[in-house]
Amino acid sequence: MAPKRPAGADAFPRRTVEPFVTRPAEEGQLYAALDLGTNSCRMLIARPVGNQFQVVDSFSKPVQLGHGLEASGRLSRSSMARTVHALQVCRRKLETHAVSHMRLVATEACRRAHNSRDFMRMIRRETGLPIEIIDAEEEARLAVISCAPLVSHRTEQLLIVDIGGGSTELVWVDLEDVEPTERPRAIMRLGDGFANALPGSARVVDWISVPLGVATLRDLFEDVEDDQGRFALMSWHFEEMLSGFTPYVHASSMAEGFQIIGTSGTVTTVAASHLGLRRYDRNKVDGLTMTTAQIDRVIRDYLALGPEGRRTDPRIGRERHALIMSGAAILQTLMRVWPTTRLSVADRGLREGLLYSQMVKDGVLAPDGLNGVA
Repeated sequence: MAPKRPAGADAFPRRTVEPFVTRPAEEGQLYAALDLGTNSCRMLIARPVGNQFQVVDSFSKPVQLGHGLEASGRLSRSSMARTVHALQVCRRKLETHAVSHMRLVATEACRRAHNSRDFMRMIRRETGLPIEIIDAEEEARLAVISCAPLVSHRTEQLLIVDIGGGSTELVWVDLEDVEPTERPRAIMRLGDGFANALPGSARVVDWISVPLGVATLRDLFEDVEDDQGRFALMSWHFEEMLSGFTPYVHASSMAEGFQIIGTSGTVTTVAASHLGLRRYDRNKVDGLTMTTAQIDRVIRDYLALGPEGRRTDPRIGRERHALIMSGAAILQTLMRVWPTTRLSVADRGLREGLLYSQMVKDGVLAPDGLNGVA
């Protein structure tokens, strides 16, 4: 069994608030998915269309819910107030669209905070929203199924990485016994659980939830003044946390047919920087393949810019600049440790996984319609 977080224990926010232009109402039931993370509160409202879904409205705001959590073990009053304000906006959107199917979840910050139950009661009282705190395994499962369309038919060993604000989930999946054209659909079926599957199915060899994300890793080393020294320490510390993960121990045997899919604000920001995008474009980022050399080049550029240069770099954004180097340390460590020179970039994650799982369960979206990457 892979190590998990201690007991009790991000798509890229492009603007302070990310409102999609609301589409005109059409026929078909609407679904909502809300991800309340360590840094951001993010929601999608969508309707099933064929074997995919169409986004009707969305919301994203960096609320910094986990600010100060590492030191105090508690959610601060100001962080909770910011978050409740964002959730009130979400509630109004849900009411405007008369959404009847929804799943609204909270992750690492609320798992770890000693006062998370009080915060959940506060949310109920102030917004009426049914937020639930999900465990690490479910968070990992949802990230996995959201990435199913990006799984190559040639992939035999798959590593999916979700770099969050307070934690990083890694799931290693063995696809060798699955027919190549069935591999994306086999990944989608892992949403039911990570227990050993039947022959011919995708098999989760190991998974881990490392209690370090872009915010928590940054906070551990914020007193180190040297920029490059801090980056090296963050990278070393994160690698230490991987020592019990099975693929880390046996990495040299996985070079053939190996694919890494990365989903997080860090990954999409690095991809946007590589492409030189001054205005983020999801259509250019989601599904992009980057080489290790390209990733390293972007990270070297970030280090050369220094803290002030990163703060004003339009490719990074003012909400991301303080977190990008801790995320880059995690990303570079992962690309150094595993035997691959390529990373598949996913601008998708927990919200998309929540939508997929609800729609498949209700029978309005069939997992058999998925097509992966040839």
